[in-house]
Amino acid sequence: PRVRATFVEKGEPTAYDATPEVTANFTFMVPKKEISMVPDMGKWKRSQAYADYMGFILTLNEALKGKKLTCEYKVSETVEKLLDLLGTLDRWINETPPVDQPSRFGNKAYRTWYAKLDQEAEALVAAVLPADRQAAAPEIAVYLKESVGNSTRIDYGTGHEAAFAAFLCCLCKVGALRVDDQLAIVFKVFNRYLHVMRKLQRTYRMEPAGSQGVWGLDDFQFLPFIWGSSQFIDHPTLEPRHFIDERVVNEHHQDYMFLECIKFINEMKTGPFAEHSNQLWNISAVPTWSKVNQGLIRMYKAECLEKFPVIQHFKFGSLLSIQPAKP
Repeated sequence: PRVRATFVEKGEPTAYDATPEVTANFTFMVPKKEISMVPDMGKWKRSQAYADYMGFILTLNEALKGKKLTCEYKVSETVEKLLDLLGTLDRWINETPPVDQPSRFGNKAYRTWYAKLDQEAEALVAAVLPADRQAAAPEIAVYLKESVGNSTRIDYGTGHEAAFAAFLCCLCKVGALRVDDQLAIVFKVFNRYLHVMRKLQRTYRMEPAGSQGVWGLDDFQFLPFIWGSSQFIDHPTLEPRHFIDERVVNEHHQDYMFLECIKFINEMKTGPFAEHSNQLWNISAVPTWSKVNQGLIRMYKAECLEKFPVIQHFKFGSLLSIQPAKP
């Protein structure tokens, strides 16, 4: 497949190559913003962080090819701990019901929920890390806090989703997650994260951050469409044209992330699919899943990772570094 070739040509290292870098005397730092103006975007695209982040996304993309959510895979202790962490965030939503307010969108109870995470994030992350990696907790916790939306604007978008992928990437770099956790990282952890985010979006009526309306892929997410399309590569019967058929979605959504996303859109939006989700409608006309997958990776780079309004919020530390990538 061509993705692999471009993957290697660009010399984008996989995040897993970086794991042994973090030795006992490694100095962690609290990540901060580095991209403050549009001309800084070049610095981001040349950075080690960009290479590691994209390497991580593509490594997982490769690992998921043709695999169902329900297939067999290893679930490590770290993965179990991450599921506990997400379970805690989920429980806090139940404990923080929306308040009565005049505005339909952006329920202020979200701020109460977020304040709890802000306070507890470091301890939650420390509980996931091995004993000899506790020093990484303050650095990695920043990405967790950035991954659940913005408490001022009460919005959520692909930049927040990217922070969660960065959080997982950092856990790989410090060796808490390993190569044989790949399937569980997406099918268990990221999938559970998506469920919690959908619950947040529904409960607090969060606004889409920087949404392109009907011209965007989705109001809130992007990665599950990339990884979800990879799951379908070489599927014997299901083609891209089938995902707009509600019968197919209802029958197969437990196995495929892509269809879970479509199901959520169908539940949240009214009217013809071609009108409320024009980009996805167009994608359903692409002949093969492999082409869909390649196209979505290109689109993700262009629409998310190369957009200043998204990347200006990204934070860089010792694990995801603004320094130029090693050649």
